[in-house]
Parts: sequence; C-alpha cells; structure tokens
Amino acid sequence: MSTKTILSIVILTLAFNVVKAQSIPDFMLENLDGEWVSYNDLKGDEVTLIDFWASWCKPCMKAMPEIDKIYQEYHNKGLSAIGINTDGPRSISKVRPLSKTLNISYPIVSDINNELLNDLNISVLPTLLLVNKNGEIIYRHEGWTAGDEKELVEQINSILQ
Repeated sequence: MSTKTILSIVILTLAFNVVKAQSIPDFMLENLDGEWVSYNDLKGDEVTLIDFWASWCKPCMKAMPEIDKIYQEYHNKGLSAIGINTDGPRSISKVRPLSKTLNISYPIVSDINNELLNDLNISVLPTLLLVNKNGEIIYRHEGWTAGDEKELVEQINSILQ
C-alpha cells in the first residue's frame, strides 16, 4: 500500500470517529426501578439534556437541583432530561436515596460500568450534553459553578426557537 493510500484511510477513519462522537447512541441503561430503558424511550421531542454525574461529585450535587428546575420549566416545551449516574458497584446504593433527597423529577439511569461515559469521551463530572431531535450533540458543558444554569437556559431557548 502506498503512503497516500494509508494516509487516506487514516483520515477517513478519524473523520468517521469525529462524526460518531457527535451523536448519542441508542443506549440501554437500568433506571432506579431496575428496569432497562433506552435513549429512545427517554429522549425529548425537540431537545434532550443529559447530565452525567456521580454521588461523590460536589459540583454534581449543586447542578442537579438547577437542572431539575430547568426541566420543570421546559418539559412542556419539548425538553427532556436524563440523569446518567456513573457510580460504581460500591456506591450505586446511594443513587436512589440521593435523587429522592434532591427531589429530582427527571429520569435517572445508571451507567455502572461507565461504557457510555467512555464512548462519549467524558472525563469531567458533571458533564451536560444538549442533544437535538436527530440525536446530535449540539452543546457540551463540563463542570458546574453558580450561574451556569443561565448559559444552559440560553442554549435551550436557542434550540427551541
């Protein structure tokens, strides 16, 4: 094989992986009731907010109530929210009580083996993704500080308009 052919294959492979990384696969994860649900079951009509979090993550605990407020305000306008917990087997038992304590009303599912987390190259918690109705990730936010909810609402409004 020539160098030019090999280079072409490498470029095509990289381009394919970039496109793949910008879409959400139709994952199957277990919810808090022990039922397996898919992304297609949970996604919104217009936009889906996905929050990757863990029970040990202090910024996650600050973000979740704010995300729930946004979910409550925009749910009837086409927004869905999904909390994807990334706790491992040792701490997974904390997830249900924690979500009840925080009064989270959107669905929570567990990525106990971090397969989806790894597939989407997520290395910071919390990481928020806004996904359009075609399954394309159109906004990504890592971490959480006070005021981030304003930026998130602006992004949601721009999608819904």
